[in-house]
Amino acid sequence: MDEDTRYEAVRSRDARFDGAFFFAVTTTGIYCRPSCPAVPPKRRNVRFFATAAAAQGAGFRACRRCRPDAVPGSAEWNARADAVGRAMRLIGDGVVDREGVAGLAARLGYSARQVQRQLTAELGAGPVALARAQRAHTARVLLQTTTLPVTRIAFAAGFASVRQFNDTIRDVYADTPTGVRAVAPRGSRPDTPGAGIPLRLAYRGPYRSGPVFDQLRREAVAGVEEVTGPPGERVLRRALRLPYGTGIVAVDERPGTPRPGRGAHPGGWLDARLHLTDLRDLTTAVQRLRRLFDLDADPYAVDERLGADPRLAPLVAARPGLRVPGTVDPEEFAVRALVGRDEAERLVRRHGKALDAPCGSLTHLFPEPGVLAGAEPGSPLGALGAALADGAVRLDAGADRDDAQQALLAVPGVDPATAATVRARALGDPDVAPPGADLPDSWRPWRTYAVQHLRTAGDWELP
Repeated sequence: MDEDTRYEAVRSRDARFDGAFFFAVTTTGIYCRPSCPAVPPKRRNVRFFATAAAAQGAGFRACRRCRPDAVPGSAEWNARADAVGRAMRLIGDGVVDREGVAGLAARLGYSARQVQRQLTAELGAGPVALARAQRAHTARVLLQTTTLPVTRIAFAAGFASVRQFNDTIRDVYADTPTGVRAVAPRGSRPDTPGAGIPLRLAYRGPYRSGPVFDQLRREAVAGVEEVTGPPGERVLRRALRLPYGTGIVAVDERPGTPRPGRGAHPGGWLDARLHLTDLRDLTTAVQRLRRLFDLDADPYAVDERLGADPRLAPLVAARPGLRVPGTVDPEEFAVRALVGRDEAERLVRRHGKALDAPCGSLTHLFPEPGVLAGAEPGSPLGALGAALADGAVRLDAGADRDDAQQALLAVPGVDPATAATVRARALGDPDVAPPGADLPDSWRPWRTYAVQHLRTAGDWELP
């Protein structure tokens, strides 16, 4: 998009571009999402940025009306397979906070200087600035949804010191942490102790939550996850293994939607409640939930391309905004794709780690790859567990998709269909065709979504 096109999106308050870019107003010192309800500024006073971090780095603070830090992530970073896209996925998963820029660079196979140069050239901000913007958003969520002391929030959000935390909040929100907490929406902090952190998982455009919950219910592994309630009002609950501890999450099927405004298809959110044993896992947990529910997808681009095909047009019209569920744990998903649901439940019962605080039917974490490698030596499951445990197969947020698929195919017992499923669901590749399927080139780069439409409509044989 050129800048004139971006300005037209701002002038029309077009929510389709929320997260795709940000704009700042030089006369006010504020940056916003394109759908901000404020009076559109004059063109000469507007600057555009690829990321919130770039706007913050240029000295602009976040708008209090449209909360640009809370927009869905750019679909571009999930779709792209290059180093920048992989870096953005890793930063979203909290790698810079846990391992520093050196750790990020090592995962990408580049030097720290190369990563800094590539991100700055394309996004206007380096990895440290991008991680800082993410920490600021996490801190705002904790300030406005919990009653935790400010000092505890500072370290939970990933800041190295309270001073760094205070300075960042002042730079990003032009307020103190206490002031940010004071303007929290009414009812955003739970009255019941232990109620967890309430979250709104935002998405853009239409979202068909029913088919997503249908699929997650069919695939649910007892002891680790469950989907309960009648259609339209179901709740997904599952246990999470996270870098610093564990978590229990509950996500509602019924989408929340904002009041109608002038923006086109403003999107909405899924309500969630998150219990963590270590609050430092909040950012990572949120990003993994976003991947599970495919919340950063661009339904406009997908539906426009697939809706032009005669075979897919009626399916797209019937289910606009159909998503492809991902996973909160790629290694777990790879094992489940190999062995199937029934065997996965047996593995949980025999080898899963019991939760310290079970929640209803959620009693265990899915067994780690290293445990499975030792428990099932010589079997395809044991071979896959060993490959995941020793890094021969990498499925983290920044994994190279081609390399991961080839490594999976080198594991005895992993067939092309399983590897393709892992690539589409665990690695989030939007353009995967089942092996042997002759799909039209016109469906690229959204063949994963095309197959999802066909399967949802019963027009494709399920694996």
